[in-house]
Amino acid sequence: MTPTELAALLRAATRTVFAAHDLDVDLIPETVVVERPRSPEHGDYATNIALQLGKKAGINPRELAGWLAEEFAADPGIESAEIAGPGFVNLRLAAAAQNQTVAAVLADRENYGRGDEMSALDVNLEFVSANPTGPIHLGGTRWAAVGDALGRVLAARGAKVTREYYFNDHGEQINRFARSLLAAALDQPAPEDGYAGEYIKEIAATVVENHPGVLEQSEDERLETFRADGVDLMFAHIKRTLHEFGTDFDVYTHENSMFDRGLVDASINELKANGNLYEADGAWWLRSTNYGDDKDRVVIKSDGNHAYIAGDIAYLKDKHDRGANHLIYMLGADHHGYVVRLKAAAAALGYDPESVEVLIGQMVNLVKDGTPVRMSKRAGTVITLDDLVEAVGVDAARYALIRSSIDVNIDIDLDLLRKQSSDNPVYYVQYAHARLSALSRTAAELGLAASTEHIELLDDDAEGDLIRTIGDFSEIVATAATLREPHRVSRYLETLAGAYHRFYARCRVLPQGDEEAGDVHSARLALCEATRQVLANGLGMVGVSAPERM
Repeated sequence: MTPTELAALLRAATRTVFAAHDLDVDLIPETVVVERPRSPEHGDYATNIALQLGKKAGINPRELAGWLAEEFAADPGIESAEIAGPGFVNLRLAAAAQNQTVAAVLADRENYGRGDEMSALDVNLEFVSANPTGPIHLGGTRWAAVGDALGRVLAARGAKVTREYYFNDHGEQINRFARSLLAAALDQPAPEDGYAGEYIKEIAATVVENHPGVLEQSEDERLETFRADGVDLMFAHIKRTLHEFGTDFDVYTHENSMFDRGLVDASINELKANGNLYEADGAWWLRSTNYGDDKDRVVIKSDGNHAYIAGDIAYLKDKHDRGANHLIYMLGADHHGYVVRLKAAAAALGYDPESVEVLIGQMVNLVKDGTPVRMSKRAGTVITLDDLVEAVGVDAARYALIRSSIDVNIDIDLDLLRKQSSDNPVYYVQYAHARLSALSRTAAELGLAASTEHIELLDDDAEGDLIRTIGDFSEIVATAATLREPHRVSRYLETLAGAYHRFYARCRVLPQGDEEAGDVHSARLALCEATRQVLANGLGMVGVSAPERM
């Protein structure tokens, strides 16, 4: 019995109690909360439903808890239900009911942990979207890992997810990039506001190789050549690097296309027509204060040029026009102002502002030999995705970037991620999967097979803890999707690996010496196979491999 199944059982029992005592069944929430107690002595699960409903129903919570505990215990799947404190009910599951979780995993296999509660969501998930003026830096690498994992988790719970990269090829930063490439080709120092580094020299050399006469062109012509070809070369590198990192996109949208396709003009005309764009001081302003912004925003400047938000407005409309009903933007720590701004733009266009969701991620610090590594893109000392992967590998890099909440700054310790020990979290989880795979191979060599026929024999405390941990997986994934927190899956996998290692140290899975194989060995093999499957499913949801050998 999983926590979700237990919650449904408790809700039904609560309705029975309320009906029997002429209480208002409409007070009962759609979902009854069940939690794992911190101390195993308090039972397998606990619920606060009596505390939640007692006062609302006009009943002393502890008295209500007594009625509920009696009804709960009447179910054959619950071994005992005891009142605790002011109205908690602690529950112990019957071994047969609890152990059905093993059978459920082995029946669902790779689908275990998936659901369809988000099937109405058509999500446009935009992440990374780094300017094509250099390789993906460490902050962008965090988004590449987290964004991809979030897309996987949302899809696991039924959402349709379109992963999108917004290619910023319009604006002054591209002009600086072009001037930097030209300076490198001419063997001159980088412009004061430009970019430096070996990658600039390499791209400049490739542009010259592709266009032998480029340096003889007029200044405007050669700048355009370096801009166009340089951006293409840089973006090709970015796409290749992301693919090798396990992050691919369904759609690549060029910022220039918002202008070239007339989408910026179309959205501006729509806002003028509905009265949400007005003219003042020679400029055109979005009435964003009408929708919660702290000030109105300039869309067309007094010199006739478009402000940056003009492209954002057109892009937001384009996403909705392509069928998305929920837009998720994953932006860096310096983009807090975009939250209200984008919601206001959506409302001004007639969309539900809640259809726009902005996730703000914090910084990544790299630590080597106990010392922070300083980075600067323009100085050419940036630490890139390629650098991180070369240092620790794809799996370790992705896992380290995903396992912490995006709300906090994180330190990536290169020395730790190279360790093959339990101190290294990705190694700890992958080793558990590899160990289980090796166990399965050994069992096959001995002619032993997993079986759920006698899983009621799994009555050791360590077995129960492992089974309940497995049972938590679906709820963990659902919560990770709802809260947009894929790190919950990584942390869960570490908990599951720990529960498995404790179980293996306590419970003999394979017969030893002259010992004959029995039903308990087959049942434990089934538990091991269920654990291996959940580890594989969870690692897949964060885009990390599940090795069979290490």
